[in-house]
Amino acid sequence: MHRRFIIAAIAAAVLSACATVPSATPAAEAFTSDRISVVTRGQGPDVIFIPGLSSHRDVWADTAAVLEGRYRVHLVQINGFAGFAAGANAEGPVAAPAAEEIARYIETQHLDHPAVVGHSMGGTMGMMLAARHPDSVGKLMVVDMFPWMGAMFGPPGASVDRVRPVADQMRAQMLAAPSGAGNGMLEQMIAGMVRTESARAQQVEYARQSNRATVANAFHELIVTDLRPELANIRAPMTVLYVIPPQMPITPEQYEAYMRASYANAPNARLTRVEDSYHFIMIDQRERFIREVEHFLAE
Repeated sequence: MHRRFIIAAIAAAVLSACATVPSATPAAEAFTSDRISVVTRGQGPDVIFIPGLSSHRDVWADTAAVLEGRYRVHLVQINGFAGFAAGANAEGPVAAPAAEEIARYIETQHLDHPAVVGHSMGGTMGMMLAARHPDSVGKLMVVDMFPWMGAMFGPPGASVDRVRPVADQMRAQMLAAPSGAGNGMLEQMIAGMVRTESARAQQVEYARQSNRATVANAFHELIVTDLRPELANIRAPMTVLYVIPPQMPITPEQYEAYMRASYANAPNARLTRVEDSYHFIMIDQRERFIREVEHFLAE
């Protein structure tokens, strides 16, 4: 599939640019973890925000600033991304064990059915959390993510086993790439994910500061994790915001149809398409995104 090779090239650029030098990670009050950290702001009903692959929790800064007067906002950071020390995320799966740590956070902090908002890989983690701990989540918003990203790396109807060799090969290539190689392609990749030109440099820097092994393993995990069968376990109301990516080798109608088919097993899902935005909806359509989140929380 033409799309598979495009994404493979982009992924290689992301990983080849990732740094291996860790930095200090702040810990949430009364909660410590070797996979995540949490910063809490405001007072009111609880809302947990989970960023995506190679992202910093500050991607939610504008949304959190609007909400924190009425809600208690919990900003998760995944260790190993955006300059944070990798900790236990230095090897092996990342999304699933980090999602389990968020479940532990909800339990130990005595959060009462918090709302969860996750972008990209953070959306995958939100689905894992809501499907595997259905009594812990009050409602879920997934921001531009499929329940199985691996479908983009194989022919129609491909299974996890069919795409696993592709995932294995990509991870090996990413880990073997010389440090700093592919920086130009990384910038091109971010340009296709962030429509707002002034915001691109910061996202490129976060990718460069991310731990190479953490990103490689997380990307591999996303390709081989099919959450579609687990969607039926999600009892919480679910909102999915999505965009039509630029320069896709299929029509917008085909892409939208596949998106909706992917969530067919989610009985409580409401899918909403956002226009004039790339992957980082919270940046490209700031005001629209905040309105969507406020509507989601008020329902």
